Amino acid sequence: MVESVVVLGDRKKRISAFLLKNALYLVMFLLLSIIVIVQPSFLSFQNFYFIVTQSSSRIILALGIASIIVLGYTDLSLGRSVGMAAIVASSLLQAVNYSQRVFPDLPRLPIFVPIFAVMILCSIFMVAQALVVSKLKVAPFIASLGFQLIIYGLQSIYIDRLNDSSPIGGLDPAFSNFAQGAIEFSSFRIPYIIIYALVASLIIWFLWNKTKLGRNMYAIGGNIEAATVSGVNVVANILAIYVIAGMMYGFGGALEGARTGSVTNMLGQGYELDAIAACVVGGVSMRGGVGTVPGVVTGVLLFQIINYGLVYIGVNPYVQFIVKGMIIVLAVAIDSQKYVKRR
Repeated sequence: MVESVVVLGDRKKRISAFLLKNALYLVMFLLLSIIVIVQPSFLSFQNFYFIVTQSSSRIILALGIASIIVLGYTDLSLGRSVGMAAIVASSLLQAVNYSQRVFPDLPRLPIFVPIFAVMILCSIFMVAQALVVSKLKVAPFIASLGFQLIIYGLQSIYIDRLNDSSPIGGLDPAFSNFAQGAIEFSSFRIPYIIIYALVASLIIWFLWNKTKLGRNMYAIGGNIEAATVSGVNVVANILAIYVIAGMMYGFGGALEGARTGSVTNMLGQGYELDAIAACVVGGVSMRGGVGTVPGVVTGVLLFQIINYGLVYIGVNPYVQFIVKGMIIVLAVAIDSQKYVKRR
């Protein structure tokens, strides 16, 4: 009798642990099942191809913010950084024969020059934010909220003064092809943007798993006091992580500008929430110290599948916000329960 009670208790613990570990994936699978039942044609290679392509720039952005989340911090400035990068890069890479160029006398630039410039620009803002967080001890949420407003204000002045707040279009064909082009095979094409996402994933995986910076990142996120006592230069490592995130934002923003073809001041709005949600869905803990690159990539893909699926079956846009909000709350709630279990 006692053994039966013990076995039953162990079984309940295993079931409870399984549900806690996989609850979010079960919910996502349920949503996907509903989408497929409503519209079976959703399960097609064409849709999957489209989703992966559309997810590629989001993967790059999510990998940038994931490093900050693993530190135990957060960043609300991602979306505005993306918008700023897209606006600046697009304004410098318009076709020379376009009649409404922002800089009419600017010679044609190699596309890598403005792209690298916006990567540096975003990194500068991220360094400033990292110093505010690490040196002035301002809460990351508040610091990033402040920089979100600062960046949006600066990019608004930029596009208002130089282009009268009009969309920036007429992009150089080479810049558009940088994001929209593909390697062509006989009956198949691999978009460049998917290759960029794959390369970015491999680079971040290497940094996280094979470098001292990666080990220090996990150590700081796991226990910043213990990391400090162990001799980790916390400020230097936080600065390095923020710089990497800024470069990812800049590159992802340039890609978004080239991909959309016409950049407005609203580009990037809300991207930070989708990126954070995708990270949490992919197993990156908001408490810090936990996360993997495959998890981030999986989280982005799952989130995009649900997003596109809801659009595909014609769900009201306002209802889509509700569903996304519920997924975010559920993801964070499950993460909190996992943290309690670990403690």
